Amino acid sequence: MTALFRIIMMFVGYVWACIAASLVLALGTLTPQWDYFFRSLGVQSPEAQSTAMWVVVGLGALIIFIVGFFPTLLVIVITEGFALRSIVVYGVIGAALALVMAFGLDFAGYRAAADVAIAREREVFAAAGIAGGMVYWLFAGRRAGSWK
Repeated sequence: MTALFRIIMMFVGYVWACIAASLVLALGTLTPQWDYFFRSLGVQSPEAQSTAMWVVVGLGALIIFIVGFFPTLLVIVITEGFALRSIVVYGVIGAALALVMAFGLDFAGYRAAADVAIAREREVFAAAGIAGGMVYWLFAGRRAGSWK
């Protein structure tokens, strides 16, 4: 029963981590162009902007869930196997995983761009990975390897 509960908590933690990462991505990328973005969608009222923002966060979380499922599953198996419980480990792994998924394993996009906008994009992706890793730690990582 304990192993089944751990699997459920890992899944719940992953879902909340995707939501947290999507929220950081949405706020980090949309905040500088907030008015322009919502006016281009035809959204004027603050209530409609709030609803539109949560729709963007929800769609982003779904995309992050689908794209990151197998790489994150591999990381979860490793951290559970070695019983890694440090919040720093989850933050660093989350940032690295987000950057690798955004720029590829060879970081070609990372090296090719010296542009300020691309540098901000890297920072936002790293922050989203850190947020996702820390939220996952909050739900499931604190007790990694406890099923043994």
